[in-house]
Amino acid sequence: MVTTQLASAADLRTLADTETVDATIAVDGTFDGTGRRFVAGPELGDGGQSEGQDPLFELADGASLSNVTIGAPAADGVHCLGSCTLRNVIWEDVGEDAATFLGGGATVLVEGGSASHGSDKIFQDNRLAGGSVTIRDFAVSDFGKLYRSCGNCSKQAARTVTIEDLTATAPGKVLAGVNANLGDRVTLSGITLTGAGASDIHVCELFEGNDTGAEPTKISSEPDGTTCTADNATVE
Repeated sequence: MVTTQLASAADLRTLADTETVDATIAVDGTFDGTGRRFVAGPELGDGGQSEGQDPLFELADGASLSNVTIGAPAADGVHCLGSCTLRNVIWEDVGEDAATFLGGGATVLVEGGSASHGSDKIFQDNRLAGGSVTIRDFAVSDFGKLYRSCGNCSKQAARTVTIEDLTATAPGKVLAGVNANLGDRVTLSGITLTGAGASDIHVCELFEGNDTGAEPTKISSEPDGTTCTADNATVE
C-alpha cells in the first residue's frame, strides 16, 4: 500500500521543474503541484534547525496540497492553520520541520508521500482542542521523530493521532512523541520498520508535557495501551 502511493509520487517527481519560493505561498483552496519541485529562497530560511523560519506553503483552514516535492533548502516546510490535507507530498530533505499543524478543532490528513533527513521532527502538532491527525500510506527515513505533539507550548490540549500503513527506514528514533499527562492519544497499525538499526526505532515515547516552555520530561519509551496503542510492528 505504501509502495503504490510512493511510486505514484516518485513518477510525478521525475517530471518536476524546480521553483524557488521567495515568499510563502498562501493556499486557500486546492493546490495541485502536478509534480513540481519547490525549494526555499534565502528570505524564508536555510532549512537548518534554527527556529523562526517561514514555510514554503501556508494552508488556510480546509485547504489541500498535493503532488508536490519540497527540496532543499526546505525552510519550515508547510504550515496548516486549521484542517488540511497533504496528499503525495515528498520532502526530500526536511528543514526545521516538514509540516506544522495549528488551530483549534483541526482535522489533518497526511496521505501518501514521504520525508527524509529530518534530524529532529517531521510533523509538529501544535493544535488546540478537538480534531485529529491521520498519517497513512507514508514513508519516512533518516529521522528523529515522525510525529511530536507539542510538549511545551503555552497553550496545550489533548491531541489525537492515528498512524497507519507506514514504512520507516532506519536510522530513526521515534515514530510518535505524545504527552501522557495532557490526554494525548496515538494509535499505530500496519507499521514496517526496515534498514540497519530498524529494531532500535521506538514506536512511541511518552512525555510529561507542560505550558511553561520547559523541556518536557520523558516518562516511557513503550506503548502503554492508553496514551499509546500499537499493533506489533514488522521489522525487516
